[in-house]
Amino acid sequence: MNTKVLVMALFVFLGFSLFSCQKEIPPPKPPNILLIVADDLGYADMGSFGGDIETPNLDELARQGIRFSRFHTGPLCAVTRAMLLSGNYNHVAGMGSQGLVTAVPGYEGRLSDRIIPIPELLRSADYHTYMAGKWHLGGMEGANPADKGFEKSFVIQDEGGANHFSDRGIFPDIPTTIYTENGEQAHWPNDAYSTDYYTDKLIEYIRSNQGDDKPFFAFAAYTSPHWPLQVEEKYWKKYQGRYDEGYEVLRVQRLETLKKAGMISPKAELPPLHPKVKPWNSLSPEEQKKEARKMELYAGMVDNLDQNIGRLITYLKETGQYENTLIVFMSDNGAAAEDFYNQDYYGPYLQEKYTDDFEEMGTENSFISYGPQWAEAGSAPFLYHKGYTTEGGMTTPMIIAGPGVENKGSITDSFLTLLDLAPTFYELAGLRYPIQWKEKAVKPLPGESLIPLLSGKSKSVHDSNYVFGLEHRGYAMIRKGDWKILNIERPFQLENFLLINLKTDLAEQIDLKETYPEKFQEMLSEWASFSKEVGVVIPTPKEETD
Repeated sequence: MNTKVLVMALFVFLGFSLFSCQKEIPPPKPPNILLIVADDLGYADMGSFGGDIETPNLDELARQGIRFSRFHTGPLCAVTRAMLLSGNYNHVAGMGSQGLVTAVPGYEGRLSDRIIPIPELLRSADYHTYMAGKWHLGGMEGANPADKGFEKSFVIQDEGGANHFSDRGIFPDIPTTIYTENGEQAHWPNDAYSTDYYTDKLIEYIRSNQGDDKPFFAFAAYTSPHWPLQVEEKYWKKYQGRYDEGYEVLRVQRLETLKKAGMISPKAELPPLHPKVKPWNSLSPEEQKKEARKMELYAGMVDNLDQNIGRLITYLKETGQYENTLIVFMSDNGAAAEDFYNQDYYGPYLQEKYTDDFEEMGTENSFISYGPQWAEAGSAPFLYHKGYTTEGGMTTPMIIAGPGVENKGSITDSFLTLLDLAPTFYELAGLRYPIQWKEKAVKPLPGESLIPLLSGKSKSVHDSNYVFGLEHRGYAMIRKGDWKILNIERPFQLENFLLINLKTDLAEQIDLKETYPEKFQEMLSEWASFSKEVGVVIPTPKEETD
């Protein structure tokens, strides 16, 4: 063979070899997605957001990712969960009114067929889908997580809260809390604590398919720090005495630490307290002692939650999955102000079955809530708390870390909502949202992917013309750019809408509808379009108080 032929043969061989090698390189594996939702966690609780509770694992996650200071959810648990798992508005998703089950479209009390649940669509892209914790999206046939795309799940079937140590019921009509695993009724194990056990379950599920090279979507739907405030003594004891100065002092302290952490403007001011809050100095020494213990218990629950999140992250690191896992941490709504123990309907049952005695606070036998007084500190610097369409009811902490997240350790004040998470997950999975599912038309997603923001290619998610709205039992809001109309009066009337400019009035104290009548009319027009599009049915005065 002459030299020329030899060279040609060598080139052919090398080219074939390179082609063969290129063919053997597998495409990049889509990332795992770990969605962690705390239940009723306040905006100002975590260390990285300026809070005083010890959250080292979440603080480290913040250093490895991005903190979002203007992330918006729904105002209540089930409303948020419906929006989160559908990527659409609560009425479109079937949860127009939490706890209400009807045949009226938008108020089915379960995920509707107008949406595609995130786990269901991700399974079509060969994702494993796991869940542990609180479902709260219907207990009727066909509404279980197993029916909505979750391959493995252990959940509270339909209740909004539960005893953290046992299956003892906390609602009059359900004496024993109902749990299901993979759609079948399950039992709560002896000596288990909610946050610990849900973490155990999620790790068990992820481990069950480890090694098959498929990505997973895991939903850690924790019930902490939702009432009743219950946790082992070792977690709350370290906070003993920390809150003896009271909730008003803590609220002022958190305003300053939020500013120092960079979460709010140095010019931010606190709005007036909710009218239900009694001044700290009007309480007796015994009442103050009991109030301080409530906050100690709450802090202990958050401390335990952080440790369990650390367990999840450690497991992912030890198994080599951490680097390819996008982690999203968020709370489901503003800080919780409910106090069912002293409420007219729930109170008699709870007072018969539980105690609020100081010596037993935090145990399985106690039922304690921290009420609007501490919730006002948890929602600082915003107006009010869970249940309202104010910023205090819907602005919650969020952290995102993992592959593709640049600008680590940064804070963004870009306006975004939980409706933007579904498009983000689908882009990561290489999915397009279809216009039909199971031979039925589905509503398009109103959110936008966060990938450009996470990657540093964009500094915002939505432009000033983007409209976000929400209504729940007459409380309503529309957001467009820096402008917001807000209605927290009942019965609902259009004239009760306030016009707020959030750029200059984060505390929602200055009604500008007389100053900017044209802007107010523009926002009312947006409300009319939104409420018609999603199918809002304004409740009657009687329904509003039910």
